Amino acid sequence: MEWYIILALIGTGLAAGFININAGGGSMLALPLLMFIGLPANVANGTLRIAILLQNIVGVNTFHRQKVLDVKTDYKLILPAILGAIIGALFAVEIDEALLKKVIAGLMIGMFLLVVLKPEVWVKEQVGTVDKKPTILQYIIFFFIGLYGGFIQMGVGFLLLAGLVLGSGYDLVKANAVKVFIVLIYTIFTLGIFVYHGQVNIVAGLILAIGNMGGAWLGAHFSIRGGAKYVRYVLIVALVVVILNLFGVFG
Repeated sequence: MEWYIILALIGTGLAAGFININAGGGSMLALPLLMFIGLPANVANGTLRIAILLQNIVGVNTFHRQKVLDVKTDYKLILPAILGAIIGALFAVEIDEALLKKVIAGLMIGMFLLVVLKPEVWVKEQVGTVDKKPTILQYIIFFFIGLYGGFIQMGVGFLLLAGLVLGSGYDLVKANAVKVFIVLIYTIFTLGIFVYHGQVNIVAGLILAIGNMGGAWLGAHFSIRGGAKYVRYVLIVALVVVILNLFGVFG
């Protein structure tokens, strides 16, 4: 693998890890890069899970050490998310590659609209207005969030933040920590499914993970100290470039 591709993977992973920990959507940078360097869409989708797994190990450890996350009590919504993620991953490994690429492009446009509409501001306004005790409806919601995350990781952080804050009453810092914990656990299962079906490039995934882990460490500390209000602007610029590339504007 050429040195400039290695640097691109690490640099993109650093940005993606930071963004993923603070808000969500960092995979919108990493997934297209994996495709750009030549990985088929389905392999890129699976390879990304290596970086997500290692990134979230770092994030969970950091949040736990800073006493923001208590794994003994913050696990209640993991089970429906795991079940959904397994089903989503099983569907993802069977989908046609050309169709998956179109799905990715469409989802990116949707995520772009979410970023432009400032979802984090909307979420903040609802903090503390609902009960933290899980209900049947919350379990159903997190099953479908897991289903999406298992199918394609990109942008699931936005959905988890909305579910945790609007549906469970967490503040944003706590929601970020629990979000990272949920993704870590279900990624163990989804990565296994992608590996079993031969849709993971171990080398590219590990190189990307180097950056993701560094970004996760920085992102967790930054989140604890006040959030990531500038992340949205980074995502807007990156998404414009990525969407144009996916639709062939850059040839």
